[in-house]
Order: sequence, then structure tokens, then C-alpha cells
Amino acid sequence: MRFSTQTLLLQLGVVLLVVLLSGTVHAWLVYERIGTEAEHQALTLARTVAADPDIRTNVQLISREEGTPPSEVLAVGPLQEAAEAVRARTGALFVVITDETGLRLAHPETARLGERVSTDPSVALGGEEITTRNTGTLGPSAGAKVPVYSPETPGAIVGEVSVGYSVESLGNSLARDIVPIALTAGGALLAGVLASFLLRRRLQRLTLGLEPEEISTLVHDQVAVLQGVDDGVIGIAADGRISVFNAAAARLLDMPDATGQDWASAAVPEQLKQLTQPAARDAEAVEIVAGGRVLVVSARKAWHRKEDLGWVVMLRDRTELQQLTRQLDAVGTMSTALRAQRHEFANQLHTIAGFMSIGQYESAKAYLARISATGPLKFPVEQAELLQDPYLQAFVGAKGVEASERGVALRVGPETLVRGHVADPQDVTTVLGNLIDNAVSAAVAGSAADRWVEVELLDDATTTGGTLHIVVGDSGDGLGSLEPEEVFAEGFTTSEQPVRSGAGQGLGLALVRQLARRRSGDVRVLEPGSHGGPGAVFMATIPGVMDFSGTVDAGADSTLREDSSG
Repeated sequence: MRFSTQTLLLQLGVVLLVVLLSGTVHAWLVYERIGTEAEHQALTLARTVAADPDIRTNVQLISREEGTPPSEVLAVGPLQEAAEAVRARTGALFVVITDETGLRLAHPETARLGERVSTDPSVALGGEEITTRNTGTLGPSAGAKVPVYSPETPGAIVGEVSVGYSVESLGNSLARDIVPIALTAGGALLAGVLASFLLRRRLQRLTLGLEPEEISTLVHDQVAVLQGVDDGVIGIAADGRISVFNAAAARLLDMPDATGQDWASAAVPEQLKQLTQPAARDAEAVEIVAGGRVLVVSARKAWHRKEDLGWVVMLRDRTELQQLTRQLDAVGTMSTALRAQRHEFANQLHTIAGFMSIGQYESAKAYLARISATGPLKFPVEQAELLQDPYLQAFVGAKGVEASERGVALRVGPETLVRGHVADPQDVTTVLGNLIDNAVSAAVAGSAADRWVEVELLDDATTTGGTLHIVVGDSGDGLGSLEPEEVFAEGFTTSEQPVRSGAGQGLGLALVRQLARRRSGDVRVLEPGSHGGPGAVFMATIPGVMDFSGTVDAGADSTLREDSSG
């Protein structure tokens, strides 16, 4: 039997039990109320009869006589006549009058006159009024007993009056009241049955027709899957509420658990919300920058038997892959430069060999001196000698070869001063390489005939870990109508090719700013530039990437630099 059916039967049983108990209790309370009213009515009637002056006088006269008159005399006496008149007028079961010993002076059955009453009259004869429910010679009844006082001697009791109403009459009154009780109980039962069926349908809709065992299995599977994967998973219910937000999603987005929040107002990147718009293409993957990471995000619509369950958003971390890709690009650029320079080096060796073969030793010596001064491999970067760090020399030199192939001259600015050594090449490669690439692209697309890119680098040993300041300018046409902050938006690119989703383009400036800010630094626009040049100037501050161990004093290094330039 299905769980919903079991629930329905249980609810019907509970409703039926409640209705029966309620109806029974209600009927019992009605019965008790009618009985109490009958007792009060009997007490009132008994008081009235006991207070009648004629009855008091007649009872006192009989009490004074020796013995009790025979039943034939009492049957035609005034007490019997008065009692029967009252009984007939009020509909009571009996109106009984006794003397001070409890012998009947008036009774509906004349044959019982002169006999002792069947119920105890001692309470009334003791001077107290009492209501009773008992069974006498006339059957079960609800009644009252009241003492009859002497009309001549105050406080003297000469007899008692008993009045009772039949329990059958009480049942008849209850029968008249039971109809609304039964209708009420039936209506309650019908409402309960209807509510049970509606609750069953709602239960089936909420559980998607699944049994409790299946739901339990799904919950265990969900916890195991959502907490066991490195991908972030966000579930948005059909009503726009976040129903799933696993730990990986919180880690990748660098935000607390947002389960239960409204998706439209949640503090998640706007790009994620755009993926769940009605016009969004299902399963379309895009790259965004969030929490200092490059994330590949896709959204899918969730359905179950044609029922819309909402959206599922998947987050995959590609930060390390993006950084590795940029490092490989830099290595590839340097390899290309080295391969190109290898031919030049071979030509230089051939030249030296030619001088030696013809006996021009002095010419060979002069040629070797010139090579020693300039280096065997000369990168097309102006003032590259200002960079003392081997890593920066190689990297900027490789970028100079790449820029030269595109017709752009890369030069190092005269204010460059790097005294330390690069301790974190990964972030430096990402930030410096991206700024140079963007500047080269802007110079190529610019209208100036002289195409150049200038890079200035300055390290700061006064900060913890060492800070590297980078300034990059170009000969392009500047930002034009763009606001400085617009170039840091995800999707902006200076590439000549259109932005392709998932291709890694359009994330450069946004990514380097995130990287810098993650280190408590920043990337910003110093000058927006103008049409015809010079172009925009960008500045990056990257704390904690320089190592100053084993370097010369800053003041001494500055003096040496002035002497060499002079």
C-alpha cells in the first residue's frame, strides 16, 4: 500500500474517531444538562408544593393523629387530590407527600398510600433540600425532596414532598436535540474526509509521487554527491528560492551559504542570474571572474514529468588552468624568441670563423668585443638593461619579440627601478603579460604611425613581502567614450578577434584586477588617453611578489644608477 494511501486511511480513522468521541461527549453533556434542568424544575415544584398552606395544614393534622389513615381514606383526601392536580398540570412522573415518618400520604398509585417510601427520606426530614437521581417504584427518575414545615410551630418538620420526572422523558428531550448533533457530526466527518483527500493530493504533488524510502535514498545520494564534488552546484526552485548551495559553490564564489535566500536578491554575480533568465539558452557555458577565480558557468532547466523544478547552475574552477595557460604562452613566446635569436647567434659564429679563416684576427677580436658588450642574444626592447631581474629581463624581452613581429616597439621606461627578485612569477606573469598584450593590441589598432608600448616597473621594499608597481602606456587611441571602469568588466577585450565564450578572452583585465585585489593591491586606469595618442595608461600594484634578500642597499643602488646614466 502506498504511503499516501496509508496516510489517507489513517486520517480518515482519526477523523471518524474524533467525530464519534465528540458526538458522544456532546450527547452526554446534553443529557446531563437536561437531567440537571429536570432536577432544578423538580426542586422548584417541590418547594412550591411544600410551601402551600393547605398542604402544610393537612400534613400536620394527619401527623397529630394516632397512626396513619387507611389508603382508602387517603385516596380521597385533600392531599392526594392536590398532589395529583399538580402532577397532571406539570407533567411530573410523581408528586409524593409523606408524614414525618416517611409514610406516603399522596402517591400516583393509590394502592401504595400509607406505605413507606422506597427511597430514603431522612435528608429531607432532617430539614435539608436534596436533588436525586434514582430508581423508585415508578422507575428511574430525576427529582427533589423538600421538607414540609408546621404552619404553627416554626422549624418543626411534619413531613416531606418528593417530586420526580421520568428519565424516559429526558430521553425524549435528548432525541429532539440529537438531530442537530448528528448533522453537526456528519458535517464534520464529511469535511474531514474532504480535507484528507486534498491533503493526500498535496502530499503526492510535494513528494513528486515518491515513497518515503525513495525520498530518503535521494537525500543520502544528494548529500554524498553535492558534498563530494569539487564543482559548485546551485539549485534554484521554481519559486525563485535557492534550494541547494553546496560547500564548493560557497568556496568558489567566496560567500557564505545562501540556501533559502531569494535568487533575485542574493549576493551572487549578476552573470549567474542572467543565465537563469527565461530568454537564456539552456546549457550555454560562459566564463566569469568571481571571488578572484575564473569560473566556467553553465545553467540547465530542471524538469520532472513536465513539472518545472527550476534551474541548476554548475560552477567549475578554471583559475589555475587560465594562469597555467598564460604561463605557457609566455614560455612559448620566449621559446620563439630564443629560436629566432639562435639563427643570429649562428651567423655571428660563422662571421667569427670567416675572420679567423682569412687571418683577420684583429677584426675577429673587435667583433667579439662588440658581441660581449651587447650580449649574444639581443631582444628588441629599448633600455632593457634597466631590468636587473633575470626573470623580468627574459619575460619582457620575449614580449618585445612578440610586439616587434606586430610592428610595435616595446621599451622600458627611464624611471624603472627593480632592486629585488621576483618571488611569485605566476601572478607577475598574469598581470604584466596581460597589460602588455592589451597595450600592444591597442597600439596596433591605433591611428598613430609610431606604434610603441612603454613599461615602467618599480619595487618597494618598505612593504611586507615587497610590492611591485607596474605602469604600462601605449600609442593607441585611448579608451574613447568608455568609462575607466568599463574596461574591467567581464567580457571586455582589446583583442581584434570577437570574444568567444570559453576561449579565455574578455577576462584579462577583470582577472588581473581580481588577482591584485586578492593580494590587497589593485589595477586601475591612470590616464584614459585620447584619439591620435598617446593612449591609455594602466597601473598595477601587486604586493608580496618581490624578494629583497641578498640585494644591495636602495640608496647605493640609486647612486650606481645615476653614475651609470651620467
